[in-house]
Amino acid sequence: MKQPTSSSRRESLLALAGLALAPFAAPAHAQAWPTRPITLVVPFPPGGATDTLSRKLADKLTQSLGQPVVVENRAGAAGTIAANHVAKANPDGHTVLMGVTGTNAISASVYSKLPFSPAEDFAPVALIVTAPLVLVKRPGLAADSVAGYVAAARTKPEALSFSSPGKGTTPHLAGAMLGLAGNAQLLHVPYQGSGPALQAVVAEQVDSIFADLMQVLPMIKAGRLHALAVTSRQRHSLLPEVPTIAESGFPDFEAISWHALFAPAGTPAPVVNRLHAEITQALRLPDIQAHFAELGLVVDARTPDATRQFVRGEIDKWAKVVKATGASRD
Repeated sequence: MKQPTSSSRRESLLALAGLALAPFAAPAHAQAWPTRPITLVVPFPPGGATDTLSRKLADKLTQSLGQPVVVENRAGAAGTIAANHVAKANPDGHTVLMGVTGTNAISASVYSKLPFSPAEDFAPVALIVTAPLVLVKRPGLAADSVAGYVAAARTKPEALSFSSPGKGTTPHLAGAMLGLAGNAQLLHVPYQGSGPALQAVVAEQVDSIFADLMQVLPMIKAGRLHALAVTSRQRHSLLPEVPTIAESGFPDFEAISWHALFAPAGTPAPVVNRLHAEITQALRLPDIQAHFAELGLVVDARTPDATRQFVRGEIDKWAKVVKATGASRD
């Protein structure tokens, strides 16, 4: 019988060592990451809420990860330019996206030819924050509740109008959703941007708008606009006296804006899980919570799996509204 040589014994021992170390390969991958600066792609210009919260979070992640987390603003095409860039990036955890309702949910149904799949081309890392819209009306509109608002819209089709920053945006689809829920035909008046859309209501050229909370809060407090309801399932701490649409006769209604972190599909699970852990830790910090609260944002950290389930639910929900209304951004 041939005796094994010292060389073959050494090869066997190395092979056994490799098998023994295999279970630790994935954690080692996570420990090695990041090996260079991380690019956090923001789909909007500097200065807005998405950019502000991204930079605040990037500062904390820079401290905890030991590598710079650099915010890169890639605005255009309602955020889909940035989303497509990250979807096509190397899935090594060094390029991530601060995705929002429009980029990673609504885009799936309002564009007929999208160069990426919101459902398949991303690895969700964490849901970070949510925020309601606020249904506000012009001062001269008689309706003083959501029930009265919907009843007025039912009286005469398209007699009641609402503005939005554009067709296929979250405020537009929120109004369309309420119309569907209340069996009422609301007249949609699209504008180029949220500023002109809001000013049209203040000037009483349009009856109402579903607006970002922080955008309209000063006008609500000053009595220039009247808040009928918020679109989240729970009341908001900054407007505790304002009911939700869900508690105003439409129990299934929810139309929130949200921010979530996404990596390209195929990013190793240990890297995704470590990044999620670092984000979760950052979101527990008092200064982060206070800062986001000042922006009207509700911290809503979720695991990668829970975030994936949430986003798929959002894609399905908005697709039904788009199909029913024919809304499109093409």
